[in-house]
Formats: sequence, C-alpha cells, structure tokens
Amino acid sequence: MSAVVSPAVLGASRVLWDFHLVYDELSPADLIIGLGSYDLRVADHCAKLLHQGLANRILFTGKSGNWTGRLYPTSEAEAFAARAEELGVSGKAILVEPNATNIGENVRYARDMAGDATKRIIIVTKPQTQRRAFATVRAQWPNVEAMVTAPPTSFEQQPTNAYPLDNFINEMVGDVKRLIDYPAKGYQITQSIPAHVADAFDFLVKAGYDNHL
Repeated sequence: MSAVVSPAVLGASRVLWDFHLVYDELSPADLIIGLGSYDLRVADHCAKLLHQGLANRILFTGKSGNWTGRLYPTSEAEAFAARAEELGVSGKAILVEPNATNIGENVRYARDMAGDATKRIIIVTKPQTQRRAFATVRAQWPNVEAMVTAPPTSFEQQPTNAYPLDNFINEMVGDVKRLIDYPAKGYQITQSIPAHVADAFDFLVKAGYDNHL
C-alpha cells in the first residue's frame, strides 16, 4: 500500500474492489482487447493469454489520460504494444488503436477496427474496471460474445508508484457513480448495486474520495 488510511476506509474500499471484479471463465476467442491505462500488467496478461492460445491477435486501445500523459512517451496503446512485443508477441499479431480516451471509446473504436468478422472477444483491463468494461461492451457492442478478465492482482498489489492508493480508491468510487449514471445515457447496461456496495460508496464519498465523480 502506498498510503496510510483508516481501517474503515480500507474496509469500504475492499467492498468496492470485490464488486468491480468479474473474471469470466475464458475460452478461445477471435481477438484479445487490452484496455490502455497506467497498468502495464494488463499488457503482460494479454501476452500471456495469447501465448496460451486463447487468441492469435491482440488489439490495444488507448490514448493518454490524466495519469499516463507523463508515464509513457507514446499513447497507452503503443506502450502496451511495445510491452507485448518485449514478451514475445509478434508485431504482426498486434493492432493499435491510439485515440480512445475512455472505456466507451475503447470499446467503440475497437469494435470499428475489429470488424464484423469478430464474433468472440476477450477484454483485458485492470481488476477494478472489469465491471465497467462488462457493462460497456454489452451496451455498445451487443452482437459480440465478450468475456472480461484482468491480471490476477490482489487489492494490496493494485496501487503502484505512478497510481497510489488514494487515486485507486477515487477511481473505484467514480466507477460506481458511472455504473449508476451511464445506463440512462446508453453508455452501459444497467447493473444492480447491492445495498452494502451503495453504503461503502456513500461512506467513501463522505470521507473525501470524490475526485473521480
């Protein structure tokens, strides 16, 4: 952990973490889609899944965001592609979409690049953005069979030097708000928010974790 927070904040944060996890059971797909972010472990996991034979192509999507503009010399997608090549993935097996600035654009731009022949996909994202990716792909790419997964990182391991604990908690709080608000905008399918998750969300907002709302 990169900061000292109260046991109550940690407890509420773990509730949100558990809610955001999806980890679908995986089977072979036409394409692996890696969502760009500060977390290169996503690229590592995409490479691992390809080497396991779950697909023969990876599409990395992502421009530069608030937390990656100074982290990579290129777009998130290009940084992820370079990492995958370092891990033995052929450049010919990698597609790069360097313009998306949020998960909705990640999905739409990947959909447009992948084409109608793509029927089954594996979306790889950070653990704490799995549910948002799940809800987004089902609203914005409904005719594809999508599995959602992430690196098997623990709650304790997820914060990084570039993205410390406070940012991590703020992100999880903000994504619960998006899961509540975005279905009405057509961005995501509706997700039920259990009472204990809503309580943890309200507690963290009142504790000051509102920077991502």
